[in-house]
Amino acid sequence: MSGYFIVFEGGEGAGKSTQEALLTEALEERGLTVTRTREPGGTPAGEEIRRVVLSPEFEGLDPRAEALLFAAARGEHVARVIRPALERGEVVICDRYLDSSVAYQGYARGLGPRRIRDLSLWATNELLPDLTIVLDIDPADGLGRFTERDRLEAEPLDYHRQVRAAYLALAEEDPERYLVLDARDDIQAIAAAILARVSGDLEQA
Repeated sequence: MSGYFIVFEGGEGAGKSTQEALLTEALEERGLTVTRTREPGGTPAGEEIRRVVLSPEFEGLDPRAEALLFAAARGEHVARVIRPALERGEVVICDRYLDSSVAYQGYARGLGPRRIRDLSLWATNELLPDLTIVLDIDPADGLGRFTERDRLEAEPLDYHRQVRAAYLALAEEDPERYLVLDARDDIQAIAAAILARVSGDLEQA
């Protein structure tokens, strides 16, 4: 595949959507074709699964069922949106991907990070991002930005602290594929750091 796959990860309220929009705009100004998408979601089936896994209506959903639903949405998303865009040579920018499942279900739910990673790799036929950008934020600060919360956002603070620790651990294990930035920094400064890294990677591709 000749495209480039970028994923934004981080806790709730880290500003992923803002940075995704700024990066998309910057890359399109350079003449690149960008597909911007999200997880769970990105396809009709994925959006229905998103409604189930995030709605407070399904409070108490079994953790294993939750993990399988995320993996199912991801498999459909990769098959119908992400892989075809990469094969067309596009830049794909995705809000959350495999590492979200590893952090939220593997670590914070206690299902085992390797088991959850393997499940998603099987569902996506081994597709990994070229770059994962982690916007790091203290969960107490990030969650404070919400007046209404979905099912996962409403989890206790300790759950979100485990998620944060998981992201940092994942980045430490494979530093060449991750860019970790402090989400409290100036928005434009974060955007400039992201664009510099992406531009460098694209030049070497």
